[in-house]
This record gives sequence, structure tokens and C-alpha cells, in this order.
Amino acid sequence: MNDPFVTIVVPSFNQGNYLNTSLKSVIEQRVPTELFVMDGGSSDCSLTVIQNYNNFISEWRSYPDEGQAAAINEGVAMGNAPYVCWLNSDDWFLPNGLDKLANFLDANPQYPAVYGRSYNYFEKSGMFKPVWIEPFSEQRLAVRCIISQPATLIRRSVWEAIGGVDTSLHMSMDYDLWWRIYKRFGPLGFLDDYVAVNREHDHTKTRLNRRLHYKESMAIVRKYYGSTPLKWWLFQPYSVWYKSLFK
Repeated sequence: MNDPFVTIVVPSFNQGNYLNTSLKSVIEQRVPTELFVMDGGSSDCSLTVIQNYNNFISEWRSYPDEGQAAAINEGVAMGNAPYVCWLNSDDWFLPNGLDKLANFLDANPQYPAVYGRSYNYFEKSGMFKPVWIEPFSEQRLAVRCIISQPATLIRRSVWEAIGGVDTSLHMSMDYDLWWRIYKRFGPLGFLDDYVAVNREHDHTKTRLNRRLHYKESMAIVRKYYGSTPLKWWLFQPYSVWYKSLFK
């Protein structure tokens, strides 16, 4: 077997209904991978799904942890491959999607990380819609998160230099990560091709915790950009920013 080229971490908690699709999409990639599943102590069918992939998983565990960000950092630290990423258990790679990301980084050593295009899959309607993704620009990144997390791949050397994802964040750790990579290593590379799918359903964190999501994201923009573009105030739900004034 070839040495792993990509370390993939799948953090999960009671996502058994989606986990099979996520893991299957990883093992069907052609690039050699090492796969780590960090389960937070699920009580649904997750462990059965994980055990079905025992032959393809480098390591897995299932017990309460300190949250998604901590689980991601833990899993990446278990691996040794030169490129790293995480895939939430309700998302999945398109065929050859990870291969395309790895090939891009291999051919473009000037970039610390790469991101491609992705689709949103709306579970209720069964429809796919392209995620709003743009070529890298600091100004545009300050206006919105133009990078779709499941469609990304990062050099391990970069990941280790910045210490992985910030475990104090619960909703926008990926947005913070893109800023920190950019500020230290320069622009991320953009691959103009579809490589992954982000599943939208009633139990996604961003849907259930919109107020915290905006609060964290706006603080991140202020921290790295120096100000909060007007868009954040105009397009967030009125109740989110209004309530935050009195918190």
C-alpha cells in the first residue's frame, strides 16, 4: 500500500444516518489516505456504521470529548500525511474531488492550502445548489466566507505551524482558520472545480445556532480585517444583532 498522502478526520456525534455516505466518499477517492473517525460518544447507529468500515479506518474512538474543534485537532495529530483536512459526517466528497485538491497542492507549492467549489444539498427537497465560492480576495473574505470547508485541503506544515483549529470556537472555526492561514502564509489557492457537497438539514449547527454563528463570524472579521463590513449588519437576521446589543 502506498504511503498516505492525505490525513482525513471525520468528527461525528449521533450522525449515523449520514455517516455512511461521508465515509464511503472518502474510501472511494484514488489518492492514498489515512482516515480517523472521532466520535463523541454517539448513542445512535454510528458505531455500527464505523465498524463496517474498520478495514479502511486507520483509527477511531467513541467517547465524550471537548467538542468538534478539539476532535479535529486530535485526529489530525494522529496522522502523518503531508496534506490534511476534515470532513463533517453529514458532508461528502464528490468522485475524485479529494484527488483534484491533492493534485493542485502538489503542483502549486506556493499555496498553503487549496479550496474548490462545492454544492449545498438540501435534504428536504433533494435539490443541489452551488455554494457561493469565489477566487481568494481579502476584501471579499471580509464580506463573506467565500471558502466552503468540505472542499478544502491544507498542508500539514501549515496546519501545525498555526496550531490547527481554535478550540474556543464552536461555529466559525473554519472561517477563523482561513484568516489565520492567509495572514501568516498568504492567499489560499482556488481550484475552479466541484469537489464536495455540504448537506443542509434541520439539525445543522448553523441552522440551530444562527445567533452564535454570526457573533463568532463578526468577531473574526473585526480581529483580522480591523472592521466589520456593513453587509454583516444588513444581511444577518434582525433578531441576531438586536439581541447581541443587550448581551
